[in-house]
Amino acid sequence: QLQASGGGLVQAGGSLRLSCKASGFSLDDFAIGWFRQVPGKEREGVSCISSADDSPYYADSVKGRFTISRDNAKNTVYLQMNFLKPGDTADYYCAADKGWATTRAEEYKYWGPGTQVTVSS
Repeated sequence: QLQASGGGLVQAGGSLRLSCKASGFSLDDFAIGWFRQVPGKEREGVSCISSADDSPYYADSVKGRFTISRDNAKNTVYLQMNFLKPGDTADYYCAADKGWATTRAEEYKYWGPGTQVTVSS
């Protein structure tokens, strides 16, 4: 199972750290992606991290503001979100797959429930 947590309400310019914790399997064998979705819109890939060498990738919309990282000892992947904007408001999901790290949602086999992030102006 995957469980995303850490969402909440924050003012524009603030920060949140999302966590994606796995139970029942080891996350270090998996590429992990973070996605977000606003009701009525398509799911957007935000960031991903490779299982091979922890190489990160970021969508242009979050580059320079978000940082993805792993803590294998805690079996958790984090998404540190700084300088948040109202446009970052969405439900955030993490996903895992043994394939290549990508922000294409269809490439991920395992998904957890989302955590809501609301950024007020």
